[in-house]
Amino acid sequence: MADDSHDEALYVLTAVLLTPARFPSVLGDDYPQVCEVLGLAARPDGYGLVLGQDGSGARWTVVTDDVSLVACALAAWDCGMEFDLTPGARSVVGALPGWPLALAVAAPGVPAPHDPEPEPGPDGLVRPPLSPPDCAGWGPAQRRLGADEIASQWSVWRAQVGGDEAFHSPGGGVGGSIAPDSATGRAAGDARRGATPVDPDADGDSTTTTAESTPPGGPSHAGVRRVLQEARSYLRTPPPPGRVRSAYASGEARTLRADGPGWSLVARTDDIAFVLLDEEPGEVLPVGRGPELPALLSALDSLATRPATPSGG
Repeated sequence: MADDSHDEALYVLTAVLLTPARFPSVLGDDYPQVCEVLGLAARPDGYGLVLGQDGSGARWTVVTDDVSLVACALAAWDCGMEFDLTPGARSVVGALPGWPLALAVAAPGVPAPHDPEPEPGPDGLVRPPLSPPDCAGWGPAQRRLGADEIASQWSVWRAQVGGDEAFHSPGGGVGGSIAPDSATGRAAGDARRGATPVDPDADGDSTTTTAESTPPGGPSHAGVRRVLQEARSYLRTPPPPGRVRSAYASGEARTLRADGPGWSLVARTDDIAFVLLDEEPGEVLPVGRGPELPALLSALDSLATRPATPSGG
């Protein structure tokens, strides 16, 4: 494809959707927040982001409003098919220097990926190139990546936790690691995991413990109770688009994803939930259904943003 702003070929490496229902969550907790990071208006229909290199090897992110074209390309690539992703000139919103996401690939036959020399934008201001968020240590970006991993590998993570009865047994549940080897290093680096399942309807405050150290009838995790309270507040005051998202699961269930200041929640509407907190580095906290969680998940699903494409659910 061509980058009209520089009249030079762009070698496409990958593309991502930036819509209220699907966006790179590593960049923010909701769609408007991610748009702000990229310096874009929060257009209701969203954008497609095409990441590539020009002939000199410089990194560029081309923004297009042809969302359907990018969605078709992603669907074809997921099926192992070739697809010529070439947005029309009229659909190109702009070309941003740099990449907002880390890529481990590069275009063949051109110099190694590097940022282009800064140039003034249409407003005359010189802005630094886009760069991926720092995920070297635990923080919001890595916490959201961890939630992404759980959502995409639900059955693997769910298998690390016992049956629903484990959440309500005397002692507060079962302990032990819930970090499968296949996910280590991708969700939360090599940070520790292995929190005790939490009963969302228990009272009191405590820190996360294992089954061996939890007293009979032990209270729930204070951070999890805060997350559930903030999630319930979304039912009274709808959050920004994308703060709560719903995607197809199996059967009649949906995979639910909610984020807020310092926390991420991943759940299935017919099962349990997992919570990740900024203040709990590398911990994944399972939350049992209890009498209240099913109703909360159902209510959140009713207000969640859903993908418009058939492949998204």
